[in-house]
Amino acid sequence: MLIDEKGQVSAEMILLIGAMLVIVIIAGSYIFGISESIANNITAVIENARTKTINKL
Repeated sequence: MLIDEKGQVSAEMILLIGAMLVIVIIAGSYIFGISESIANNITAVIENARTKTINKL
């Protein structure tokens, strides 16, 4: 009976670690998408400001 309980605990730990890994990967891709969007917005603002500054000269 003791061997079966150890096996079940190991299986549960593997499933728990796998689930945590999946959550981390999904959250990472979501955060990466947000940071990429912010970077694109900042780039657009800088290009727009540069263009307007050059046109004023």
